[in-house]
Amino acid sequence: MSEEKENNAIPFFPDHVALEAKVALGFAVLLVIVGIIGLFLPVGLQEPADPMETPLHTKPEWYFLFLYQLLKFIPKTIGATAPVVAILILSIWPFIDRKPDKDPRAVRIRLIISIALVLIIIGLTIWGEVT
Repeated sequence: MSEEKENNAIPFFPDHVALEAKVALGFAVLLVIVGIIGLFLPVGLQEPADPMETPLHTKPEWYFLFLYQLLKFIPKTIGATAPVVAILILSIWPFIDRKPDKDPRAVRIRLIISIALVLIIIGLTIWGEVT
């Protein structure tokens, strides 16, 4: 019975490797054909994109609208780095400040600042959607 299984088996090296090489060659030929067609008959829907000029109709999703609106008021280098720095500071802050806070005045000041920042973000988001 073991001799029947050995006789029915297809060897891996010459047969399977040759088949895979033929498939890879077919894909390579197809890729070259598509590349040559694309070289001589390019498909262009509009003018090429200019990374230095944003079209007027472009708007980000709603969760980025406040950052988009903020870029209209501050320089672009600060506008691009400030949110990243703010997120890093907020991420690291619990590891830096470990003392218990017992002063109700400090808690109230932080609450007022947090509410003001949330209202500013909501206002900038609405303003960015309207304009």
